[in-house]
Amino acid sequence: MQTASLLQTLKHCLKALGKTYADVAQALGLSEASVKRMFSEQQFSLERLDRVCDMLGMEISDLVKLMETSRARIERLTHSQESEIIQDIALILVTVCVFNHWTMKNITQYFTLSEEECVLKLLKLDKIGIIQLLPQNRIKLLISPNFSWIENGPFERFFREHVGQEYFNGSFSGEHRFLRVLNGALSTASAAEFQHKLLRLAREFSEISREESTLPIENRDGVTLVIAMRNWDYGFFDHLVRPEYKLKS
Repeated sequence: MQTASLLQTLKHCLKALGKTYADVAQALGLSEASVKRMFSEQQFSLERLDRVCDMLGMEISDLVKLMETSRARIERLTHSQESEIIQDIALILVTVCVFNHWTMKNITQYFTLSEEECVLKLLKLDKIGIIQLLPQNRIKLLISPNFSWIENGPFERFFREHVGQEYFNGSFSGEHRFLRVLNGALSTASAAEFQHKLLRLAREFSEISREESTLPIENRDGVTLVIAMRNWDYGFFDHLVRPEYKLKS
């Protein structure tokens, strides 16, 4: 299992640096087919692993650290865990704050929660597995870069019912604000391709947020990004559509 995790981390590093199996094959003096077989069968000698790491400008120890950092990261909560969070407004607030890499000092400085109240909320998140509460109330965030809320789950429904209307009723003019509503007709293939591009954009947003998490909180503004795509079947046009052309929601 350790070898599998290490090689999976190596694959991620290769992809992140734009390297291919062909590059690995060249570095090792092997055929590309042999390299693919080594990955699939998890048969990497330490010498070859060291040579691949050298190609990437890193040590094996760096690879191990990356593996440990990415291990046990949560990609999605359970339905009951999301439900537990949305029952408590203060817990929602603390959850959003820690997702944005706020410290406990930041939270208690900007909001009316006392240190004791904040610690209780953080302990709940620790129990759920979103964070690890360290000595001196330091927060280690345990969510994966690919974390997402359950589609149409408790948190998404909460957002639509309680936050969505306020979000879209607000002004989108000014710094850090942008809204465009576009309509078009796409083929199934083009719609799927564009959806993948939206997912990449979402990952880029998360990566930038993580990279800037070390900046002082006063140098960062909270930004909510909403990316949506669906069939064009607005209800107020429904009475004008012929029955045979009505789209399914």
